[in-house]
Amino acid sequence: MKGGKSKSDTKSAKLSVKTKAGKKSGKAAKDPNKPKRPASAFFVFMEEFREQYKKDHPKNKSVAAVGKAGGDKWKSLSEAEKAPYVAKAEKRKVEYEKNMKAYNKRQAEGPKDEDVESDKSVSEVNDEDDDEEGSGDVRRR
Repeated sequence: MKGGKSKSDTKSAKLSVKTKAGKKSGKAAKDPNKPKRPASAFFVFMEEFREQYKKDHPKNKSVAAVGKAGGDKWKSLSEAEKAPYVAKAEKRKVEYEKNMKAYNKRQAEGPKDEDVESDKSVSEVNDEDDDEEGSGDVRRR
């Protein structure tokens, strides 16, 4: 070589990703109180299918095998056989929409006085409790 960079050096330089340290992620924090989306008809079917598959194949521990078998079974079902699962999914969807309306209404009203926490974090409260209990003891580390 004539003192130039090797091919591997230039490739790794091109592959490196530059990020800005001060830039924050665009995603907002998820609200744990927000209702979860309802399962589709296929997932309602899979809940029942998994239990039956585990009974029929107790030694099989592969999640992929269960999913593949469930997918094949779902494809082979007729519309009439899928109907109960579709009905259950629709029922869950209606319940979800009702819960979402209530959730959105609560969000629009804003936080209540009961939900507002004190200025002290849990660790600060615990630190105060520790100080009161062992005020005369010298702790060794």
